[in-house]
Amino acid sequence: MKRLAILALVVVVALGFWLGQARIGQFLFDRTVDRNVGRNTAAKLPDGIHAYLCGSGSPLPDAERAGPCIGVLAGEQAFVFDAGSGAIRKLGRMGFPMDRLEAGFLTHLHSDHLDGLGELMLQAWMAGGRDTPLPIYGPPGTDQVVAGFVEAYSIDRRYRIAHHGPEVARPGGFGGTAHILDPAKDAIAWQGDGVTIRVIAVDHKPVDNAYAYRIEYGGRAMVISGDTVKSDALAQFANGADLLFHEALNDRMIGRIGKTLAARGNADAAKIMSDIPDYHTSPEEAAEVAQEAGVKALVLYHLVPGPPAAPVAKAFLGHAEEKFDGQLRIGEDGMLVSLPTHGESIEFDELL
Repeated sequence: MKRLAILALVVVVALGFWLGQARIGQFLFDRTVDRNVGRNTAAKLPDGIHAYLCGSGSPLPDAERAGPCIGVLAGEQAFVFDAGSGAIRKLGRMGFPMDRLEAGFLTHLHSDHLDGLGELMLQAWMAGGRDTPLPIYGPPGTDQVVAGFVEAYSIDRRYRIAHHGPEVARPGGFGGTAHILDPAKDAIAWQGDGVTIRVIAVDHKPVDNAYAYRIEYGGRAMVISGDTVKSDALAQFANGADLLFHEALNDRMIGRIGKTLAARGNADAAKIMSDIPDYHTSPEEAAEVAQEAGVKALVLYHLVPGPPAAPVAKAFLGHAEEKFDGQLRIGEDGMLVSLPTHGESIEFDELL
């Protein structure tokens, strides 16, 4: 009888759970909406520079990492550097203040750094409430890229204006205006309201005109390497900065992927794996750059390949930790790094 009573209780509980699934599901959904939809994480941040790592990945398939992208809030102004695939949606989930977005910047014109540019312009328009196109700064060819995305989204633009009305979908707000940067002529890419963004050329041959950026505000500074080989010029550019975001490729791991592809008959993909190490930086080399620059913290991003778990992350780093005295982190999508203007602290948080 006792066993029958327990069985009956289990059946009743299971039946109750089954019947109540919709109600439980609705409760969980409502709570998720309350916590995440329309949140502005910037509202509670202190004055300073705040870096939203919305994309730490590479062109290699990775369900956890979007393509290269860093949102930056400096004082009251927001900027986005590169727009890799899937990154803009993560930026939205992180509560990035799109209504403060002043401009987008491209480090170079490889597809994995700009294939989300159309979505960035769309979100700047709709989520940011823009009534003028978003300025997009980058190397020669940026005008061609921006024009292509504007053309590709032109039908969607018309649909949204018709559906939401011109009061919400402001007709003049979609798209972008390209601004071509030439570091040889002007090292300052942007300046205003206490924010200075500097630019230099880096070596990503055979890619022409690859750039790194330095953002300065309130006595704090951070640098974004873009794609490059190990560079003394970049170390000098980052000299004294608080924070360096540097790309990183582990050639041993890429070599292992290439050998496997070759063994399985995919010669073209294996050739790509053998090609790419010669225009990227290893984790150890990135650590050497950070050490030479004297930065306080180094975050590796644009990870090739992105380590899926902690033991793999240690293998990915190799001997990098031995070559840099400051804080060294492997970037993850959703990471927020803050440089408050008062003091010298570097604060890390997770928003996803």
